[in-house]
Amino acid sequence: DCDIGAVPPIGAASDVPVILDESLRDAADVYFEGGDHKTLVHVSGKDFRNLTTGARQARFSHRAF
Repeated sequence: DCDIGAVPPIGAASDVPVILDESLRDAADVYFEGGDHKTLVHVSGKDFRNLTTGARQARFSHRAF
């Protein structure tokens, strides 16, 4: 369950389709919103990839700096 307007931390657990940017494929660490507007979750890249197995991948972001 999420706060109103918050992003589910792992979309598949909430039956939300997931599309990941290809840049996350090789990330050593990943941070994401924890289902509310106050919590930041950190997982290793390996754990994130395990949590998001089956997610679609596409290229839709770019480095800002």
